[in-house]
Amino acid sequence: MVLADASFFLALANSADRFHAQAVRALEATDEGLVTTWPVLAELSHLLVARLGVDAQLRFLGGAKLMGLRYVDLRGEHWPRLLQLMRKYADLPMDLADASLVLAAEELGDGRILSTDQRDFGVYRWKNRKPFRNLLLEA
Repeated sequence: MVLADASFFLALANSADRFHAQAVRALEATDEGLVTTWPVLAELSHLLVARLGVDAQLRFLGGAKLMGLRYVDLRGEHWPRLLQLMRKYADLPMDLADASLVLAAEELGDGRILSTDQRDFGVYRWKNRKPFRNLLLEA
């Protein structure tokens, strides 16, 4: 499973986005499925409505099941780690959606991600030392 950030999904949904073609290529090249978190989907829903309208949000959420999108479940025991990550990267700053993706990488043992956020996912480390591999930039 490859992690997916809200920025990737937004680029995929918006043909005017400068990363749209890369996002389409990356999705086509990924044959093992995508995984994300509920904070990422909440962020994405807000961005889709704000930038493309309610219909875009509904199309995406309706198509997520068809894409086989999976979710890493955040549990109460994850809150200390999420807060630790957000404090560690407060200078960027790190939001809950990004912290949840770092935690998801740690849970899955895999740091491959699709994101247009080159700066932050270039800095973040999962398991405190492992860098992310942004497959969107390779597409």
